[in-house]
Amino acid sequence: MKIKGKTAVVTGGASGIGKAIAELFATEGASVHVVDLTSVESTRYSSHVCDTTNCSTVDRVFDGIAAQGPIHILANSVGMAHIGTVETTSPEDFDRIFQVNVKSFYHSMRASIRHMKQSGGGVIVNMASTAATIGIADRFAYSMSKGAVLSMTLSVAKDYLQHNIRCNCISPARVHTPFVDGYLKKNYPGREQEMYEKLSKAQPIGRMGRPEEVAALALFLCSDDAGFISGVDYPIDGGFFNLHN
Repeated sequence: MKIKGKTAVVTGGASGIGKAIAELFATEGASVHVVDLTSVESTRYSSHVCDTTNCSTVDRVFDGIAAQGPIHILANSVGMAHIGTVETTSPEDFDRIFQVNVKSFYHSMRASIRHMKQSGGGVIVNMASTAATIGIADRFAYSMSKGAVLSMTLSVAKDYLQHNIRCNCISPARVHTPFVDGYLKKNYPGREQEMYEKLSKAQPIGRMGRPEEVAALALFLCSDDAGFISGVDYPIDGGFFNLHN
Protein backbone atom coordinates (compact mmCIF):
# COMPACT_ATOMS: atom_id res chain seq x y z
CA MET A 1 0.00 0.00 0.00
CA LYS A 2 2.68 2.44 -1.10
CA ILE A 3 0.30 5.30 -1.94
CA LYS A 4 -2.52 4.61 0.49
CA GLY A 5 -4.68 7.66 1.10
CA LYS A 6 -3.30 9.59 -1.87
CA THR A 7 -5.43 11.05 -4.65
CA ALA A 8 -4.12 10.16 -8.10
CA VAL A 9 -5.26 11.46 -11.47
CA VAL A 10 -4.47 9.20 -14.44
CA THR A 11 -4.98 10.69 -17.89
CA GLY A 12 -5.50 8.20 -20.69
CA GLY A 13 -6.49 5.66 -18.06
CA ALA A 14 -9.24 3.93 -20.04
CA SER A 15 -6.91 1.49 -21.80
CA GLY A 16 -3.36 0.24 -22.23
CA ILE A 17 -0.63 1.53 -19.96
CA GLY A 18 -2.89 4.15 -18.41
CA LYS A 19 -5.43 1.51 -17.40
CA ALA A 20 -2.71 -0.64 -15.84
CA ILE A 21 -1.51 2.38 -13.85
CA ALA A 22 -5.01 3.21 -12.66
CA GLU A 23 -5.68 -0.36 -11.54
CA LEU A 24 -2.36 -0.73 -9.73
CA PHE A 25 -2.70 2.64 -8.01
CA ALA A 26 -6.17 1.65 -6.80
CA THR A 27 -4.80 -1.67 -5.53
CA GLU A 28 -2.11 0.25 -3.65
CA GLY A 29 -4.70 2.30 -1.76
CA ALA A 30 -4.99 5.48 -3.81
CA SER A 31 -8.21 7.27 -4.64
CA VAL A 32 -7.93 7.16 -8.43
CA HIS A 33 -9.55 9.47 -10.96
CA VAL A 34 -9.33 8.34 -14.60
CA VAL A 35 -9.48 11.18 -17.12
CA ASP A 36 -10.09 10.02 -20.68
CA LEU A 37 -12.21 10.57 -23.78
CA THR A 38 -13.83 7.22 -23.00
CA SER A 39 -15.92 6.62 -19.91
CA VAL A 40 -14.81 3.77 -17.65
CA GLU A 41 -17.16 1.70 -15.53
CA SER A 42 -15.33 0.61 -12.40
CA THR A 43 -16.01 0.29 -8.71
CA ARG A 44 -12.31 0.86 -8.05
CA TYR A 45 -11.92 4.38 -9.39
CA SER A 46 -13.82 7.41 -10.65
CA SER A 47 -14.18 8.18 -14.35
CA HIS A 48 -14.15 11.66 -15.90
CA VAL A 49 -14.88 12.06 -19.61
CA CYS A 50 -12.55 14.79 -20.81
CA ASP A 51 -10.84 15.96 -23.98
CA THR A 52 -7.39 16.69 -22.60
CA THR A 53 -6.51 18.74 -25.68
CA ASN A 54 -9.00 21.35 -24.46
CA CYS A 55 -7.50 23.58 -21.76
CA SER A 56 -10.75 24.89 -20.25
CA THR A 57 -12.22 21.38 -20.06
CA VAL A 58 -9.13 20.06 -18.30
CA ASP A 59 -9.19 22.95 -15.83
CA ARG A 60 -12.84 22.27 -15.02
CA VAL A 61 -12.29 18.55 -14.45
CA PHE A 62 -9.18 19.03 -12.31
CA ASP A 63 -10.86 21.79 -10.28
CA GLY A 64 -13.72 19.40 -9.59
CA ILE A 65 -11.38 16.66 -8.43
CA ALA A 66 -9.39 19.07 -6.25
CA ALA A 67 -12.60 20.31 -4.65
CA GLN A 68 -12.92 16.84 -3.09
CA GLY A 69 -9.40 16.97 -1.63
CA PRO A 70 -5.74 17.54 -2.56
CA ILE A 71 -4.35 16.07 -5.78
CA HIS A 72 -1.18 14.22 -4.76
CA ILE A 73 -0.28 12.38 -7.98
CA LEU A 74 -0.63 13.00 -11.71
CA ALA A 75 0.17 10.19 -14.15
CA ASN A 76 0.03 11.43 -17.75
CA SER A 77 -0.60 8.54 -20.15
CA VAL A 78 -2.60 10.13 -22.96
CA GLY A 79 -1.15 9.41 -26.36
CA MET A 80 -1.51 8.42 -29.99
CA ALA A 81 0.95 6.99 -32.47
CA HIS A 82 1.80 8.03 -36.00
CA ILE A 83 3.84 6.50 -38.79
CA GLY A 84 5.65 8.71 -41.28
CA THR A 85 8.78 10.63 -42.22
CA VAL A 86 9.00 14.42 -42.31
CA GLU A 87 7.87 14.29 -45.97
CA THR A 88 4.96 11.91 -45.51
CA THR A 89 3.64 13.57 -42.36
CA SER A 90 0.91 16.01 -43.34
CA PRO A 91 0.56 19.35 -41.52
CA GLU A 92 -2.79 18.12 -40.22
CA ASP A 93 -1.27 14.93 -38.81
CA PHE A 94 1.57 16.87 -37.23
CA ASP A 95 -0.85 19.26 -35.53
CA ARG A 96 -2.99 16.39 -34.24
CA ILE A 97 0.00 14.58 -32.74
CA PHE A 98 1.11 17.83 -31.12
CA GLN A 99 -2.35 18.45 -29.67
CA VAL A 100 -2.74 14.97 -28.19
CA ASN A 101 0.81 14.04 -27.19
CA VAL A 102 2.14 17.45 -26.12
CA LYS A 103 -0.60 19.93 -25.30
CA SER A 104 -2.59 17.35 -23.32
CA PHE A 105 0.41 16.90 -21.02
CA TYR A 106 0.84 20.65 -20.74
CA HIS A 107 -2.82 21.18 -19.85
CA SER A 108 -2.87 18.42 -17.22
CA MET A 109 0.40 19.45 -15.59
CA ARG A 110 -0.63 23.09 -15.54
CA ALA A 111 -4.00 22.25 -13.97
CA SER A 112 -2.60 19.89 -11.34
CA ILE A 113 0.39 22.00 -10.35
CA ARG A 114 -1.89 24.89 -9.37
CA HIS A 115 -3.53 22.63 -6.81
CA MET A 116 -0.35 20.83 -5.74
CA LYS A 117 1.29 24.14 -4.85
CA GLN A 118 -1.66 25.04 -2.62
CA SER A 119 -1.66 21.69 -0.83
CA GLY A 120 2.06 21.37 -0.17
CA GLY A 121 3.41 19.37 -3.10
CA GLY A 122 2.89 16.34 -5.27
CA VAL A 123 4.33 13.97 -7.84
CA ILE A 124 4.03 13.89 -11.62
CA VAL A 125 5.02 11.04 -13.91
CA ASN A 126 4.80 11.51 -17.67
CA MET A 127 4.74 8.76 -20.28
CA ALA A 128 7.49 9.49 -22.81
CA SER A 129 9.10 6.90 -25.12
CA THR A 130 12.42 5.55 -26.27
CA ALA A 131 11.58 7.50 -29.44
CA ALA A 132 12.40 10.67 -27.51
CA THR A 133 16.10 9.83 -27.48
CA ILE A 134 16.65 7.18 -30.17
CA GLY A 135 16.19 7.64 -33.90
CA ILE A 136 13.37 5.32 -35.00
CA ALA A 137 12.45 5.03 -38.67
CA ASP A 138 9.10 6.44 -39.83
CA ARG A 139 8.26 8.01 -36.48
CA PHE A 140 8.98 11.70 -37.18
CA ALA A 141 5.96 13.34 -35.54
CA TYR A 142 5.68 10.78 -32.74
CA SER A 143 9.35 11.20 -31.85
CA MET A 144 8.92 14.97 -31.86
CA SER A 145 6.05 14.72 -29.40
CA LYS A 146 7.84 12.40 -27.00
CA GLY A 147 10.96 14.56 -27.12
CA ALA A 148 8.73 17.42 -26.01
CA VAL A 149 7.37 15.33 -23.13
CA LEU A 150 10.90 14.64 -21.95
CA SER A 151 11.87 18.32 -22.14
CA MET A 152 8.70 19.44 -20.35
CA THR A 153 9.40 16.92 -17.61
CA LEU A 154 12.87 18.34 -17.00
CA SER A 155 11.57 21.93 -16.98
CA VAL A 156 8.78 21.18 -14.52
CA ALA A 157 11.15 19.25 -12.25
CA LYS A 158 13.52 22.23 -12.17
CA ASP A 159 10.89 24.92 -11.71
CA TYR A 160 8.87 23.30 -8.93
CA LEU A 161 11.39 21.70 -6.60
CA GLN A 162 10.85 24.55 -4.17
CA HIS A 163 7.15 23.68 -4.12
CA ASN A 164 7.86 20.06 -3.15
CA ILE A 165 6.70 18.80 -6.55
CA ARG A 166 8.69 15.99 -8.15
CA CYS A 167 8.42 15.27 -11.88
CA ASN A 168 9.86 12.31 -13.81
CA CYS A 169 9.08 10.49 -17.02
CA ILE A 170 9.10 6.90 -18.21
CA SER A 171 10.31 5.87 -21.67
CA PRO A 172 8.99 2.47 -22.69
CA ALA A 173 10.02 0.63 -25.81
CA ARG A 174 7.28 -1.38 -27.51
CA VAL A 175 4.60 -2.49 -25.04
CA HIS A 176 1.86 -4.97 -25.90
CA THR A 177 -1.36 -2.98 -25.68
CA PRO A 178 -4.66 -3.07 -27.62
CA PHE A 179 -3.13 -0.42 -29.90
CA VAL A 180 -0.47 -2.90 -31.06
CA ASP A 181 -3.10 -5.53 -31.86
CA GLY A 182 -5.16 -2.97 -33.78
CA TYR A 183 -2.11 -1.76 -35.68
CA LEU A 184 -1.20 -5.31 -36.76
CA LYS A 185 -4.77 -6.12 -37.77
CA LYS A 186 -5.03 -2.96 -39.86
CA ASN A 187 -1.63 -3.07 -41.54
CA TYR A 188 -0.84 -6.80 -41.74
CA PRO A 189 -4.12 -8.71 -42.16
CA GLY A 190 -3.45 -12.43 -42.09
CA ARG A 191 0.13 -11.90 -40.91
CA GLU A 192 -0.60 -10.63 -37.42
CA GLN A 193 1.27 -13.38 -35.55
CA GLU A 194 4.28 -13.20 -37.86
CA MET A 195 4.60 -9.44 -37.44
CA TYR A 196 3.94 -9.64 -33.70
CA GLU A 197 6.91 -11.96 -33.31
CA LYS A 198 9.06 -9.70 -35.49
CA LEU A 199 8.21 -6.63 -33.42
CA SER A 200 8.76 -8.56 -30.20
CA LYS A 201 12.26 -9.60 -31.26
CA ALA A 202 13.17 -5.96 -31.95
CA GLN A 203 13.74 -5.72 -28.20
CA PRO A 204 17.01 -7.41 -27.19
CA ILE A 205 15.18 -9.15 -24.34
CA GLY A 206 13.08 -10.92 -26.99
CA ARG A 207 9.57 -9.77 -26.14
CA MET A 208 7.38 -6.71 -25.79
CA GLY A 209 6.85 -5.10 -22.43
CA ARG A 210 3.66 -5.55 -20.43
CA PRO A 211 1.54 -2.58 -19.29
CA GLU A 212 1.76 -3.91 -15.74
CA GLU A 213 5.55 -3.60 -15.82
CA VAL A 214 5.33 0.06 -16.78
CA ALA A 215 2.69 0.60 -14.09
CA ALA A 216 5.00 -0.89 -11.46
CA LEU A 217 7.69 1.66 -12.36
CA ALA A 218 5.13 4.47 -12.25
CA LEU A 219 4.08 3.32 -8.78
CA PHE A 220 7.66 3.43 -7.53
CA LEU A 221 8.25 6.92 -8.93
CA CYS A 222 5.03 8.21 -7.35
CA SER A 223 5.71 6.66 -3.94
CA ASP A 224 7.81 7.93 -1.07
CA ASP A 225 10.41 5.30 -2.01
CA ALA A 226 11.40 7.65 -4.84
CA GLY A 227 11.39 10.76 -2.67
CA PHE A 228 14.95 11.66 -3.73
CA ILE A 229 14.25 11.34 -7.46
CA SER A 230 13.17 14.19 -9.74
CA GLY A 231 13.97 15.27 -13.28
CA VAL A 232 14.83 11.76 -14.49
CA ASP A 233 13.83 9.85 -17.62
CA TYR A 234 13.50 6.12 -16.86
CA PRO A 235 13.83 3.73 -19.83
CA ILE A 236 11.89 0.49 -19.54
CA ASP A 237 12.81 -1.08 -22.83
CA GLY A 238 14.06 -4.65 -22.65
CA GLY A 239 17.62 -3.47 -23.25
CA PHE A 240 16.71 -1.49 -26.39
CA PHE A 241 18.58 1.71 -25.48
CA ASN A 242 21.91 0.22 -24.50
CA LEU A 243 21.91 -3.16 -26.24
CA HIS A 244 20.27 -2.41 -29.59
CA ASN A 245 22.50 -2.70 -32.63
